[in-house]
Amino acid sequence: MTSASPADRLPTGYTPFTHLTTPDSALYRRLMGVFLAAKERFVVHLRPEDVQAALPASGRSMDLDAVTGKLDSLVKWGNLRADPDTARVTAVEDFYRKRFIYQLTQAGEAAEGALLSYDEALGRRGALQAVALHDIVTQLRVLLVLSGDEAPDPAKAHLTLSTLTSRFTALADNARAFMGSLQRTIDLHGVDVEVFLAYKDRLIQYLERFIQDLITLGGRIAQLILGLEEGVGPLLRLAAAREAADAAPDEAERAEAEAYERWTSRWSGLAAWFVSAEGRESQARLLRGRALGAIPQLLAVVRALNERRSGRSDRSADFRTLARWFAEAPDDEARHRLWRTAFGLYPSRHLTVDTDTLTERAARPIAASTPWAAAEPLRISPQLRRTGSYERRGRTRRVEDRSAGRRQLAEYAAKQSAEIAAARARLATGGEVRLCELGELDPLAFGLFLQLLGDALATWRPGLRHTVATSNDGTMEIRLTALPGSDVAEIRTPGGVFRGPDHAVEIIDLTQDAGGLL
Repeated sequence: MTSASPADRLPTGYTPFTHLTTPDSALYRRLMGVFLAAKERFVVHLRPEDVQAALPASGRSMDLDAVTGKLDSLVKWGNLRADPDTARVTAVEDFYRKRFIYQLTQAGEAAEGALLSYDEALGRRGALQAVALHDIVTQLRVLLVLSGDEAPDPAKAHLTLSTLTSRFTALADNARAFMGSLQRTIDLHGVDVEVFLAYKDRLIQYLERFIQDLITLGGRIAQLILGLEEGVGPLLRLAAAREAADAAPDEAERAEAEAYERWTSRWSGLAAWFVSAEGRESQARLLRGRALGAIPQLLAVVRALNERRSGRSDRSADFRTLARWFAEAPDDEARHRLWRTAFGLYPSRHLTVDTDTLTERAARPIAASTPWAAAEPLRISPQLRRTGSYERRGRTRRVEDRSAGRRQLAEYAAKQSAEIAAARARLATGGEVRLCELGELDPLAFGLFLQLLGDALATWRPGLRHTVATSNDGTMEIRLTALPGSDVAEIRTPGGVFRGPDHAVEIIDLTQDAGGLL
């Protein structure tokens, strides 16, 4: 038998990535791509001539000896394994001649998988998945039904939670990638103007559609999550137990505890994404604000492009012109004069201005052009000369007791919560009414009504006669229906009269009527 080949030596460290640092890294990537493509066709081994035949399709042809040399390098780095090719041996001389067949090693396949994931992540632009919002609502409704069963089906609970997690993870990852690529688009420099303007129109329409869906469904999802706050725990335990069912007997209890911790963390992440808490905005609301803020930023880029196309000067052009003037100035005196004219560098007379200084200057005005030598001297305190500060040294002040302030803030927060609850109760119609029948509203109730009306109108499209919207915090739902005719509704407030087309409206306080959402 022949001596051990390089394939018998296992790679150490990260040597399967060595081919990325060579001058022929692109060629090595194509060679590895040939082996990956062969594996997808369930081909295990490749001969050098097979690799050579597949290379022209990837953009470069090579002679057989060069291909064999590159394959041997990949064997040395641990990406490939070389085995003696005895299938075509017809004589003893052929047996001792160097003939190998090559196949992917586990380390080489893992390295290529990591590189493919890296390339995919870099090229990923992301998307705002409005369909995922509908899927999340559907899965949450299923969980709500399961939580009401006395003996929920573990398989159905696990499958529903897995689907919900998958859709939510895709939504969050794609939204993060999309907003990152959107910011790069906004910050783009040197982009083709015509291409950007055409892309801008489609992008703004895309953002508007997603914002409408987020307004409509975000509050509904938040309310469903709040409705599951008590009943989701047993479902998470069922999913964890089913996930740990195949664990070894001595590891079952630990595996179930770890699985339950993972499911609890996933549910907390989902809740934090859609439900705001005290001192923390939900990610859905932040995403909505970021998407809304992107529209005026895009329009600002368009304005800058239009100004550039129309020949208007910008700040960078101004600085370049000023730099050219400095370079063309005849002497330093002219450059100093240009500096003072451009940047307002005027002589100063005082290091500080206090009441005594202002009084003295009012009594005896001194021109701004007065030189330092001719101006009145500035008298500085001896303490300032010694310590560099006017602050008096002494004992540290006592720690201030802020318990009264905290108590006052707590009372204010409780009062504010009570006022908001009263405003919700005032707006709840208990059925469908006309806008003109709402009566007079106090400022807080009127502000809440305007927010609900704005959310409803944001989902309104031409041709619609009815729409439903939920507030951002999931506490209120408004159902708005257009009425035939052109009657004008009036809502009186202490600040004036609000007028607009009359509609049929139903406002539901979801904190009091959780069944109104389902």
